[in-house]
Amino acid sequence: MPSELHAERREGTLVLTISDPASRNTLSEQVFAAGVEALDVAETDPTVRCIVLRGEGEHFCAGGNLQQLKANRKADPQLQGDMLQRFHDFVEVLRVFPKPVIAAVEGAAAGGGFSLALACDLIVAADNAKFVLSYGRIGLSPDGGASWQLMQRLPRSLALQMLWLSEPMTAQQLHAHGIVNWVSASGQALPQALEVAERLAQCAPNAIASAKELVNQWPERSLAQQLDAERAHFLDNLFHANGGEGLQSFLDKRPPRFS
Repeated sequence: MPSELHAERREGTLVLTISDPASRNTLSEQVFAAGVEALDVAETDPTVRCIVLRGEGEHFCAGGNLQQLKANRKADPQLQGDMLQRFHDFVEVLRVFPKPVIAAVEGAAAGGGFSLALACDLIVAADNAKFVLSYGRIGLSPDGGASWQLMQRLPRSLALQMLWLSEPMTAQQLHAHGIVNWVSASGQALPQALEVAERLAQCAPNAIASAKELVNQWPERSLAQQLDAERAHFLDNLFHANGGEGLQSFLDKRPPRFS
């Protein structure tokens, strides 16, 4: 059976779990379709303030199913192209989703699984987590936006080292490079991710969405264009009800009550 994606509410957080522990949670079309659908519903649900993406059991996600990839070589190339497009659709939805998305990584995050973690806004990784892009070793090239994501965050030479040589990187190494935000004890990535999600839920959701949009779009803009965008967002948020609540609560020295 291919992997599935399970959705579970933890108060204001929607936890999405890639589920097929026997294969270390390899990816499937069912995961992509369910992920896009879950995020589409969550975007318009004001009670969902954050998303946590994780894998069931001891691993996050081992990436593509190599047996399936081998079988697809005997089929019409369009079949694999369509599946890859659905994977990329899921990555893009994660990237532009207006609410925070946190990856909770235990064990292996390999290939497309690493790409999924990179597509999230924040990463909590257990101290036993291993991140690897094994494309070069099996004669393939990156997918899921891995090359773009790494080039946004790493020097070119280090990005190529990871893409070419299939050398596993630890959570501690990626934390040092600013890719992993927090390193937890083994088995504690989900609890720590939920704690981060709870902190984010205390922020104004409109301000959270503005910051994410500004960060996502900065590579396409000059400084002058980014300043114009910041001005527009700032004014929108200042005159939003949450802007008034945030300012008043600070002056009153009390926790804000954002809508």
